[in-house]
Amino acid sequence: MPPPNPSRSSSRRGVRKPRPRVKVVPYVVPTKRRAPERAAPLTVPTRWVKNLVAIFLLPWAAILTETFFSAFARAAFHQRLWAGAEFWFFSLGALLWLIAFVGLPRPVLVYVFGHELTHALWVWLMGGRVSKFRVGSEGGHIITNRTNFWIALAPYFFPIYSVLAIILYGIATLFVNVAPFGQLLFATIGITWAFHFSFTLWMIPKNQSDLRDHGTFFSLVFIYLMNVALLSFLLILASPQITFASFGADLLKNLRSFAEWAGGVMNQFQHGHDTTPIDLPGS
Repeated sequence: MPPPNPSRSSSRRGVRKPRPRVKVVPYVVPTKRRAPERAAPLTVPTRWVKNLVAIFLLPWAAILTETFFSAFARAAFHQRLWAGAEFWFFSLGALLWLIAFVGLPRPVLVYVFGHELTHALWVWLMGGRVSKFRVGSEGGHIITNRTNFWIALAPYFFPIYSVLAIILYGIATLFVNVAPFGQLLFATIGITWAFHFSFTLWMIPKNQSDLRDHGTFFSLVFIYLMNVALLSFLLILASPQITFASFGADLLKNLRSFAEWAGGVMNQFQHGHDTTPIDLPGS
C-alpha cells in the first residue's frame, strides 16, 4: 500500500478523495459588460512563464552549487572543518536519522504535521489567514485565503523542525546557560535536517499536487535552489573560517566566470554564423 499523501484527505468508505492542500477561499469579482467589438487580450499561460523563469534559474543553481562545494571543500580539507565537534555531531545526527528512516517505520504523521504547519506559517508570513488546519494519518490540508508558489513549495525547502529547534535553543539562552548543550543542538539540527531532506526526496516522486499546480519543472528547480541556499547558510554557521562576506565574494567570482564563459560561447556562435561575403584577391 503506498504511503499516505499529505495532499489528500480521507473520505467515506475508505476511498480517498483528492483535495488540495492549500485551498483558496473563493472570491467573486463582479463582471462587467464587454464591448462586442473589442478583441480579447492576448494571454500567456502562467505555467509557460514559470518554465521560462526556471530556465533562467538553472545557471544560478549551478553557480550556487559550485560555490557551496568549493567552500565546503576548502573548509573541510584546508581549514579542518571535519575536526570540529559541530561537524561530527551534525553528521552523527543526520546518520542516525537516515538509519532510522530506512530501517524503522516512518513517522508519516509527524511529517504531515510539519508539512501543513509550514504551509500555515508561510501563509501568515504572506499576510494571509488560515481558517482550517487538519492533520491525520491519511493526510492533511489547510484552508486559507491566500496562496502562491512560496506557500505551496515551502515544505520542500523550509526545514520546520530545524527552525523550531534553533528558536527553542535561542529562547533557552535567555533563561539558562545552554553553552554546554551546543553540541546537542548541532546533533538535533542534523536529525531534523536529515528528516526534512529524506522525506522531501521520498515525497517528490509521489505526484504531489503542490508541484503540479505551479509546474513540476519550475517547482523542482526552485526547490533545489532553495535547498542549496539553506545548506550554504548552515555551512557558514558551522565554519568559523567561512563568513557571509567571503561566501558572497566566491559567489561573485563564480558569477563573473560564468558570464565570461557565456560571453565566449555567444561570440563563437556569432562568428560561426557570420555570412558576410569576403572579397578574394584578384576577384
